[in-house]
Amino acid sequence: MTGMARTDSAIDPPGLAARRIAVDILEGVLRRHRPLDEQLDDRAAQSDFAALAHRDRALVRALVTVVLRRLGTLRHLLGHWLKLPADAPRVETALLLGAAQILWLEVPDHAAVDLAVRLVQAQPRAARYAGLVNAVLRRVAREGAQFLAAVDTIALDTPEWLMARWVKNYGAETARAIAVANGHEPALDLTVKRDPEHWARALGGRVLLTSSVRAIVHGPISQLPGYGEGAWWVQDAAAALPAKLFGDVRGRSVADLCAAPGGKTAQLAAAGARVIAVDRAGGRLERLRANLERLHLAAETVAVDVMQWRAGPFDAVLLDAPCSSTGTIRRHPDIPWLKRASDIAALAALQRRLVAQASELTKPGGVLVYCSCSLEPEEGIEVIRDLLAHNPNLRRQPISAAEVHGRCEWLTADGDLRTLPCHLGDPDSRMGGLDGFYAARLQRI
Repeated sequence: MTGMARTDSAIDPPGLAARRIAVDILEGVLRRHRPLDEQLDDRAAQSDFAALAHRDRALVRALVTVVLRRLGTLRHLLGHWLKLPADAPRVETALLLGAAQILWLEVPDHAAVDLAVRLVQAQPRAARYAGLVNAVLRRVAREGAQFLAAVDTIALDTPEWLMARWVKNYGAETARAIAVANGHEPALDLTVKRDPEHWARALGGRVLLTSSVRAIVHGPISQLPGYGEGAWWVQDAAAALPAKLFGDVRGRSVADLCAAPGGKTAQLAAAGARVIAVDRAGGRLERLRANLERLHLAAETVAVDVMQWRAGPFDAVLLDAPCSSTGTIRRHPDIPWLKRASDIAALAALQRRLVAQASELTKPGGVLVYCSCSLEPEEGIEVIRDLLAHNPNLRRQPISAAEVHGRCEWLTADGDLRTLPCHLGDPDSRMGGLDGFYAARLQRI
C-alpha cells in the first residue's frame, strides 16, 4: 500500500495526502492505542509528512483533533444510520473524517465526500464499501446539522465512565463545564523569560494574570518571533504554577523529578536554581536538553528511574508525577479514548511510591511540591492525604490566594492547588481555560 500511495501521489487531488496521513494517525489512536503526540513526532521525521506544505501539516492535526474531540457524537450519528462493517476498519475512519469535515470544518461537502471515498478505494479490504461511504456522507451533508441539534453533544463526547467520575467529584454543573472546555481547541500558552507584554504584542496575544502569554498562532512554532533566540517556551499557564510555589530559588539545589519535557526545569533554571532534571526516558530527556540549549539555560540531567536514584538531599524537590492526564484533554483530545478507569488505580499506586521517594530526597527544612495533571482525586488529594498520614516528618504548607493571583477557586479547603479546564473563562473559547492541575506543597521537618 505504501508503495502504491507514493506512485499515485503525483496525481492525487489536493488534500488527499494530508487526509491519508490523518486517517493513519486516527487508526493509530483508535485501533493501536498510540498517543497522538507520539505519532505526530514520528510523522515529522517521515518523508510523506515532510513533503507536505505547512498548511497541509496543520490540516493533518486539525482533522485528527476535531474527530477526537467529537468522536462520541460522530459514532452516535453513524451508528444511528448504519452498522459499520467489522472487516474494514478503514471505512469507519474515513466516515469519521468525512463527517467531521462536513459538520465542523470549512471544507466543501463535495470535497469531503470525494476524498473520503478515495481513502476507502485505496485499501483493498475497504474498497467495496466506497458506495456506502459516498451515500452516508451525502446524508450527513443533508441531515447532519439537524441531527446534532437534537442530541447532547457535550455528554456524547466524554466517555461515560469519565463523566460519571467528574459528576461525583465536582458536581454535575462543573463536570459539564469541564466537558465544554475540553471541546474547544485552546490557544497556545507560553512562559517567557522576561517582558511578557513585549512578547504578547509581538505574537498578537495577551498576558494572562499568571504572566503567561496566550496567543492564537498560525504556522510552525519554530517560525514564531522569539523562538530562535530562546525568549520563551510552550507551557500551559496552569502547568507553570507548581514551580512558582517554591518562592525564591536563587542558588538553591532543586531536583525536578519526571522532568521531561522540561517546562518546569526551564522555569527553575531561569529563576536561578541549581537544577538536576531526572527522567527515565532517555529520548524525552534528550529533547529536554535541546530545549534548554535553545533557551540558553543550564541544568544537570540524569537518565534514571526515580525509584532507583540515590542523591541529595535537596533544598527543594518537584515531582510532576506520571498520571492519567485527564486535566489536559483540551490540549490532548486522544486521552479520553486511550485511558480506562482501571488505569487510575495503577497510576495512583505508582504516584505513592514516587512521592515517598521524593520526600526522602528532600532535606530537613526543605520543600517538596507534588503535582499531577489529573482531575482524579486518587492521583492528587488522596496521594497527599496518605503520605501525610504515614509520614510525621512532613507537613503541608498551605498555598495562599495571593500566590495564585487571588483566585480562591483554584485552592482546595486544605490549601492545595486545584485548577480546572473551565477556569479562566473568556468570551473567545480559544482564549479561555486552563489545564486541570493539582499541586500540594509540603515541608520536611
